[in-house]
Amino acid sequence: MNKLVILSSFIILQACAQKTWHGDLNHLGKFPNNLSEVSGIAIYNDHLIWVIEDNGNKDDIYAVNHQAIMVKSLDVKDAENKDWEDLTTDKEGNLYIGDFGNNGNYRKDLSIYKLPNPEREKGNKIPSDKITFHYPEQKKFPPKKSRLIYDAEAFFHWDGHLYIFTKDRSRPYLGKTLVYRIPDKKGNHKAKLVGTINLCNDQDHCSVTGADISEDGKTIALIGYGYLYLGKDFNIDIISETKFDSIYLKHETQIESVCFLDNTTILIADEQSKTKGRNLYSYTIK
Repeated sequence: MNKLVILSSFIILQACAQKTWHGDLNHLGKFPNNLSEVSGIAIYNDHLIWVIEDNGNKDDIYAVNHQAIMVKSLDVKDAENKDWEDLTTDKEGNLYIGDFGNNGNYRKDLSIYKLPNPEREKGNKIPSDKITFHYPEQKKFPPKKSRLIYDAEAFFHWDGHLYIFTKDRSRPYLGKTLVYRIPDKKGNHKAKLVGTINLCNDQDHCSVTGADISEDGKTIALIGYGYLYLGKDFNIDIISETKFDSIYLKHETQIESVCFLDNTTILIADEQSKTKGRNLYSYTIK
C-alpha cells in the first residue's frame, strides 16, 4: 500500500471519528427518514415524545422515545393536515394540534384539533374535536406584503386557553409577533389579540417557529432558527411588557419545535434541510 493511500485512509478515519457539532444543544437522536419534517413536539412523561409533521404529510401523530426512534403512530380521525405546525397539551391530558400554518396569509379555515390523551389509546386511531378561529384584525386574504403577519407556527395551552404566536412574513420585515388567545373549547372563535412581541429585526432568527410554557407557568420559551428566547416574570394578559432573554444556541438549522421536559430542561427538534437537521436535542436552562 503506497503512502498516498495510507494518508487518504487516515484522513477518512479521522473525519469519521469527529463528533458532529451541535453547538450548545445536547444531541439525543435522529428521527427516521419518514419523520423528516417534524413541526411540533409535546410530552406527557419522561418516556414518550409526541410529534407531528407539517403540510403534505399524513394526518397522524407519532410517538418516539428519547433517542428519536419511532414507537407507534395514530391516525387522527376527522382531521386533515392542511398545515400542522405545533403541538401542546393541557393539565387534563388533552393534546392539541395547531393547523394554522398560513405562509401566504390567505387561509380562512384556521383550526386546532383537540384530542384525548394519546397514551391511553389502545388502537391505531384517535378521535378529535375541531376548534376553528380567525384573526379579527385581518381584513384581506391575503393582505399587502407589508401586512403578512398572520402566519403561525407556535402555540401553548395555559389556564383554559390556547395562546398563538404568529410568524412575521412581512416585506419589509417588521420583526413583529402577535399573540392571540382563544378558548380551548370546540367551536368557532374570534381570536383576541393580547399583545405584540418584537424579539429583534433579523428575519432569519427572530420569526417564531415554536413555543411552550413551563409546567409551573413561570417561563415562556420561544424558538427561532438558532436562537432560544426565554421570558420570565411575565403577566400573560400583558405579554407585550415581557422581557425575553436571547440565547444563541450556536447551531443554526431549521428548528421548528420546542417543549419543556421539566421546568429547566427543554426539548428541541429541527426539520431536514439538505444534509442538516432531522434531530432531537435537549437544552438545560442555566
